[in-house]
Amino acid sequence: MELFFLGTGSGVPSKERNVSSLVLRLLEKSGRTWVFDCGEATQHQILSTNIRPRKIEKIFITHLHGDHIYGLPGLLSSRSFQGGEAPVTVYGPTGLKDYIEVSLKVSGTRLKYPLYIEEVEEGFLFEDEAYEVKAIKLQHGLESYGYLIKEKDKLGELLPSRLTELGIQPGPIYQKIKEQETTTLDNGQVINREDVIGPPKKGKQIAILGDTRYLPNLKEKLKNVDLLVHEATFAGEEEAMAHDYFHSTVKQAARLALQADVKELILTHISSRYHGEAVKQLEQEAKTIFKNTTIAFDFYQHTVK
Repeated sequence: MELFFLGTGSGVPSKERNVSSLVLRLLEKSGRTWVFDCGEATQHQILSTNIRPRKIEKIFITHLHGDHIYGLPGLLSSRSFQGGEAPVTVYGPTGLKDYIEVSLKVSGTRLKYPLYIEEVEEGFLFEDEAYEVKAIKLQHGLESYGYLIKEKDKLGELLPSRLTELGIQPGPIYQKIKEQETTTLDNGQVINREDVIGPPKKGKQIAILGDTRYLPNLKEKLKNVDLLVHEATFAGEEEAMAHDYFHSTVKQAARLALQADVKELILTHISSRYHGEAVKQLEQEAKTIFKNTTIAFDFYQHTVK
């Protein structure tokens, strides 16, 4: 899995940071692409990347503040002119359906692909053959969510030494054996896949949170995730302001990462008051609490390890 940050600022765009949006690319042959939040000019940011809008299949909106949704009607519309024909599902809080439908209706937009809109509640959202997604309720003055994405465990590696012990020489048959639970060879020999593969590869878990106050009780829901993406609108000494505006500081986000024992923390939604050296100072603040912290910037790309 790979994250591509398109907008890492807060509130309004600045010269250094556009408003909120990031893309999760699922590194499979299908090139599946999921978008999380879609602030103004998200589609313009995409033009500077190799992300293909026609590959977008799901969009997750954390909350309905403008810096997280004003780019959505434009992206949905443009996708029709960029070869997008496959269905798209948009997930988000109550009111999202009205916002999208009114925007498309008033602008006379006709999409060339099926669009599904699902207004979410906390808990299980969906699963497919490879992933499971849950919504996590946050605290931001209006309905706001984070999304927990769990990659299902994958088959272990095929063990060539085990196959050669069974008298099976390398060739296309190896792939066939891995793809099937049991394989019958031309000589009648039956191979059970579980006997010739190693232990399963544990799937990755990532949490992408929307705007929120610091919520220590989230530590159980985020326990041991491989990567946490958390807002960090303010510096550490601004806890009172962060609380008043329903946001978090860099230190609070780092504290939650430490309490939840996550592997990596990426901070985003940085106030425009911080730039240049001030951003480096924010990162150092966070690292004093949780060492494996990175502050994202626009077009920052990160592979989940």
